[in-house]
Parts: sequence; structure tokens; C-alpha cells
Amino acid sequence: MLPSAGSYRGSKPMNQTDGKRPLGTRWCAIGSWLAGIGLLLAAAGALGGRLDLLAPLAAFMLFGIGALLALLAIVLLAIGLLLSRGSAGAMSAGRAWGALAVSALLIGFSLTQRPAVEGAPAIHDISTDLDDPPAFSETMRAAREAGGAQNPVDYAGEETARAQAAAYPDLQTLVLDAPPAAVFEAALAVARELGWDIVSSDAAAGRIEATATSRWFHFRDDVVIRIRPQGSGSAVDLRSKSRVGRGDMGANAARIREFLRRLQAATG
Repeated sequence: MLPSAGSYRGSKPMNQTDGKRPLGTRWCAIGSWLAGIGLLLAAAGALGGRLDLLAPLAAFMLFGIGALLALLAIVLLAIGLLLSRGSAGAMSAGRAWGALAVSALLIGFSLTQRPAVEGAPAIHDISTDLDDPPAFSETMRAAREAGGAQNPVDYAGEETARAQAAAYPDLQTLVLDAPPAAVFEAALAVARELGWDIVSSDAAAGRIEATATSRWFHFRDDVVIRIRPQGSGSAVDLRSKSRVGRGDMGANAARIREFLRRLQAATG
């Protein structure tokens, strides 16, 4: 009776070659380490930003590096698990599959932080009135300075206006039938509904200023709302400006759109 192939001394599993570790081991080991490091960096960035332990840009960059490592880990782990037929070679299969799952979850979370507008131009100062952008008051100027704003408070200029007109042609002055007093109250309510921190409000001047803060990395953008009488109704303009960063990934434009949509609905 002939012996089976597995009965020979020193016989190896099908995913292992003589004198070498089982196939996929090195890929899974490196991928698992990268997954762990990526998770730590991403968690440090997200929590550091949310708890204000890190500056927003530093927190965002740290999270981004962690996400990139997680993406690389997914590639390496996938190769390793394919080579080893799911066994991860000589390392723990549970550890490898767990690292793959954690990395996938991290990438999924990072996708929720994607730009608000795909292909957004590298600008950070958005206004519905490009000829006469609403100006920030001295109160807001002081708040921006105290908050460490890196971008100047004055409007960014003609180059920004041209880029905005090309990217967001829909952002225009909102004309409403309601009188300025009613629009002012509705605008103030919408700003609070959106979770903005009201910095100043002046019904007589038709001006509301507020700061919007992103959830995880605490990027702070400042908003000024200007309400003027127009005929028997009102004309509403907004300007939203980031405190840091050359580009805003479309966040200011998206913010203005959402505010105008809600205000229009609130005023009928």
C-alpha cells in the first residue's frame, strides 16, 4: 500500500514551501502592523481635533496619514490572505482578518469626511454678492484674531470671485417677499438650528454673525448674514470664510446653500 503524500517526513502544507515560512505570512504581518499604526494615528487625529488638543489642520493631516496607512494595510492583507487561502500563513488568522476589518471601517469613516463638493476650487471665502461682499464687524474681527485665524478677515479679492463664479454659479442673493424684520428672526432661528455659535446680531442693521464648527476636526468658519429691504420684501446675502486653509473643500458653499434652502422654506 502506497503511503499518502502527507505521511512523508517533512511534508509541507499546500501553502508552504520547503525552507520558507508559509505563503502570505509576511504580507499579513506587515499589513497587520500598518493597520494598527494607521488606527492609532487616525484616532489621535480625530480625537485630538474634537477635544481641541490639536490644531484643526494638524489633526486632519494626522488622520489622513492614518487613513493612508489603513488603505495600504488593506492591500497587503488582501494579498496575504489570498496567498494563504485565508489562513494568514504562520500568523494568527483572527488577527489578520481583524486588522482587515478595522482598516475597512477606518476607510469607511474617512469617506464620510470627504469634500462637500467634488472638484472644489482652492478658495476659502464664499459670498452670494461678489460685487459687494458682506463685511465682518469689529466684533467678528476680534473673535477671529482671538481664535488664531490665519486667513485675513478682508474679502479674498477678484481672483476668488472669478473662481467662485465658475464653480458655484448658483450662489446668488436670495430675494424674499417677507419684510426684513421677519426675515431677520427667521435667519437667526435657522442659524441656531444649524448649530452655529452666534457672535453678534443686530436687527436694526439687518446683520447676523456666527461661527460654524466642524464636528470632528473643529475647523471654524465664520459667517455674516446681511438682510436689506428690497421693494416690499427683503434681499439676503451671506458670506462664509474659513479661518485656516487655502481651500475649504466646498464646505463654505455647501453651508450657504443649506442656509438659504432652510431660510426660504421658513419664510414660505
